[in-house]
This record gives sequence, structure tokens and C-alpha cells, in this order.
Amino acid sequence: MSELAQRHCKPCEGGIPPLGAEEARRLLAQVDRGWSLTEDARAIRREFRFRDFYRTMSFVNALAHIANIEDHHPDLEVGYNHCRVTFTTHAIHGLSDNDFVCAAKIDLIPLA
Repeated sequence: MSELAQRHCKPCEGGIPPLGAEEARRLLAQVDRGWSLTEDARAIRREFRFRDFYRTMSFVNALAHIANIEDHHPDLEVGYNHCRVTFTTHAIHGLSDNDFVCAAKIDLIPLA
């Protein structure tokens, strides 16, 4: 388990600057290779693929559980056999450590 996955999100109500692109790339290297940094370096994104709707929704439910525990919620695009997950810290209009902590935790969900 990565160091990021062992951490917990810290409340963020704004008032701090978002991570810069260089720091975002450093943290991105600590999560699964499936995650990518958006062009503007304000979000990270990953697309997950599944065999069927049941497995997709099982993943979404597990992800939702993690997001609620951490109180840090991604944007999701869900279809029959896929889920696109986008993390950004809305309060600061960019990335924070919380986004990478949650991504690392999502990487631990078994994909069937």
C-alpha cells in the first residue's frame, strides 16, 4: 500500500493555492499509471473499464464509500461498462493533496 493510500484527506474550504503542475506531477508518480493530469494541471482523471453494468456499479459503490469516508468527492461519468473518475478540489479550483490521497485509495479497489 502506498504512503498516499495510508493518509486521510484534510478539510479544505479554500483559502490555499492549488498545487502547481510540478508538484502535481510528483504526486501523480505515486499513484497507479492509469491516472493522468489534465492539460491545465487542475485535475487528475482515470477511466476504468468493466465487463458489465453490475461490475461497473459495484466499483462506483465502493468508490462512493471511500469518497464519503474521506469527505472528498470526485466527478463521475458512468456508463454500462465504464466509469471516468475526475478528482479536483473544487474549493480551490485545482489540485490538492486530497485528490491524490483519494486516487491512491481508489487504486486499491479490486477490479473484477
